[in-house]
Amino acid sequence: MKKTVRLVCSIMLLAFSLTFPQNGLAAQSSQPPITLRTMGSFLFGGAVTHGKDGDTFHGEHGYAQFYIPQNSKDYPIILWHGVGQSGRSWESTPDGREGYQAILPRHGWSTYIIDQPRRGRAGYTQVLPSENNVQPTTARESSAWNAFRNGIWVPPAPATLFPNVQFPSDAASIEQFFRQQTPNTGDEPRDNQHRKFMGRAMGSLLERTGPAILVTHSNSGQYGWFSGMLSPDKIKAIVAYEPGQLVFPDDEPIPDVPFKNALAGEMLQGIAVPASEFQKLTRMPILVIYGDNISTELSDIFNVEVWRISKARARAFVEAINRHGGDATLVVLPEIGIKGNTHAPFADLNNLEIATHLEEWLHSKGLDEDRHPHVGPAPRKLEEVTIPLQH
Repeated sequence: MKKTVRLVCSIMLLAFSLTFPQNGLAAQSSQPPITLRTMGSFLFGGAVTHGKDGDTFHGEHGYAQFYIPQNSKDYPIILWHGVGQSGRSWESTPDGREGYQAILPRHGWSTYIIDQPRRGRAGYTQVLPSENNVQPTTARESSAWNAFRNGIWVPPAPATLFPNVQFPSDAASIEQFFRQQTPNTGDEPRDNQHRKFMGRAMGSLLERTGPAILVTHSNSGQYGWFSGMLSPDKIKAIVAYEPGQLVFPDDEPIPDVPFKNALAGEMLQGIAVPASEFQKLTRMPILVIYGDNISTELSDIFNVEVWRISKARARAFVEAINRHGGDATLVVLPEIGIKGNTHAPFADLNNLEIATHLEEWLHSKGLDEDRHPHVGPAPRKLEEVTIPLQH
């Protein structure tokens, strides 16, 4: 019987090795196993609406999946996806290699990957998308191609790839890239009051995780700043991969950045916040990271212009944080010799190098200690049932 089981397992392992290409999962078979204390998921934040007929609606929450290594560091890392994306962004790469979902726990980091409210597995909402809330980046697949800087695509001309790009550009990876695009189920916040809605949702997650390191990508960068301002004592650091929007104190002029595409100039003009709130961002170290192939010339193409403007705003943001006594660093990867990265460097061919860069920065800030290992989310307790319930 035991010989039969071993034979079946051997056949299954052989089939597995033949199923995946050598540059994908099979190439990682030499890695040691990831040992987890626990893993799971939960929903955080949200609201309850009580109808006149006594029925209820539970919505506007976020979703978190978590991986807690057996030998964890003190502070967990929370990963927040960008526009048109979900937690899938941080999982396996388009060509099947390990993403931050596996890389970080393998290196001892407890990791929480979220879907933000009104997206992916947190899509339950009564606020339906409005026609005037369309995000240009997600309106067309060619727009997503340009936004992620895999290359340039202006239909009806065919798509191109940047010559040195780190995006895995085989046919299967390109297909996976487009299939991971995820629509909003409700309007995306466009003003400070609604950005605080996202920040409060993160605050609810922090109630379960305790103090944590927040890593944002693209459009969630703006929500990361509001999360930091709302929970400055619980967010130990913010790492922003190519944040779409930057915040500035309202008692100072926001530096001008020239633009050619009017919509890009309007959407990336910078967000003014009360100076007292901005000051809270000086209480945590901040790392802002940009990849390669960002245009230095003005462009008519929205998603080309976006990252030129964003990078210029990021320089001004970092300068403002440091001028107010904070600790912010701007890293442009090609300027430190890491070349070819797209808008999502953590999913590129060199994502292990990108992860090492992140970990070295966290080490320099003393945030990788393991004296009080994180053991997972705290249980949530409610004093009252949220539906009418007869006892």
